[in-house]
Amino acid sequence: MAYVIKRYSNRKLYDVQESRYVTLEELEELIHAGKELSVVDATSGEDMTSVTLAHILLEKERTHRASLPAAFLHQLIHHGAAWQDFVQQSMQASLEGIVSSQREVDRVFRDWAARAGWAPEAHPPAAASSGTDGAAMHEDLKAEVEQLRQRVKALEERLGRGA
Repeated sequence: MAYVIKRYSNRKLYDVQESRYVTLEELEELIHAGKELSVVDATSGEDMTSVTLAHILLEKERTHRASLPAAFLHQLIHHGAAWQDFVQQSMQASLEGIVSSQREVDRVFRDWAARAGWAPEAHPPAAASSGTDGAAMHEDLKAEVEQLRQRVKALEERLGRGA
């Protein structure tokens, strides 16, 4: 379920779950923590998620915490929707590949650690067990993704401290 944020006409962002106003930086932190945001206009109910996420990226660009090449941005604007669709599809495919690779690396590491006696024996995949239904497999995958997100966050924090 998405984490709901209401956006008011004065551009204030309200976290419905925590009952408080939040900043773009706090939304960025929520995303880093693995939350999926859904930003809606408080009066019309219009989905403002993409606009808000783009705003977060632009703020990072403005403060020089990120650096999107100007040539890339020019091409993105110049070629319009076709180029934007291509970039979006490419990025989505890349992200899916990364998640799949992370899942495979995690599986291999768990197997290796189990063989080395460092971890409990690895469980067979949920699909291989005869009594497991789709809902249980879905929950297992959600838990695995959350665990991977926490590991990535911990690694990012360690890299941030080492830099």
